Amino acid sequence: MPPNQQLTLALSKGRIFEETLPLLEAAGIRVTEDPETSRKLILATNDPAVRVIIVRASDVPTYVQYGAADFGVAGKDVLQEHGGAGLYQPIDLNIAHCRMSVAVSVGFDYATAVRQGARLRVATKYTEIAREHFARKGVHVDLIKLYGSMELAPLVGLSDAIVDLVSTGNTLRANHLVEVEHIMEISSRLVVNQAALKLKRERLQPIIEAFDRASKGK
Repeated sequence: MPPNQQLTLALSKGRIFEETLPLLEAAGIRVTEDPETSRKLILATNDPAVRVIIVRASDVPTYVQYGAADFGVAGKDVLQEHGGAGLYQPIDLNIAHCRMSVAVSVGFDYATAVRQGARLRVATKYTEIAREHFARKGVHVDLIKLYGSMELAPLVGLSDAIVDLVSTGNTLRANHLVEVEHIMEISSRLVVNQAALKLKRERLQPIIEAFDRASKGK
């Protein structure tokens, strides 16, 4: 099938991929390979008109924005950091639920530090979300950008606090950290390239509607 006739869906490996599969099946689409066992980054489906590309979670909005993918699934956290420019976000898919929180080492008196106007060092991958959160509270912070192992930062003195995604809280507890502030609830959303929505509406719209019905039934 000519590339301009094909629909490309951008997904990241892991939880989002797994939780998007039932939504795809509701649209009659089945991915024919498992990204966890295949080295391929472009996966076929049972529908020759639809393919899936596997990208980093933080890159999904970029692939969709620039038209390399027609649509994708991205967490609210990623979309907040990206800014959402050039993206149509029709549906909260009600999948990959977690929360964005501030956490500190057990024993660190966060409330007193904030009340006394202390300048806090905060390690996070989500600098835009953290910046907005602390600005709203009037808390002075120095943000330290990290890409992983956030929990380590307070333990070795790199930061006073972290801003990170929390699901069960088990990783925090295992590293003697505690949540001290809830910033926002996170779930994943369907994002669609605005040009594709116009040029490929006839093929995209039934998939969007099937995703919508399936997500509301969760």
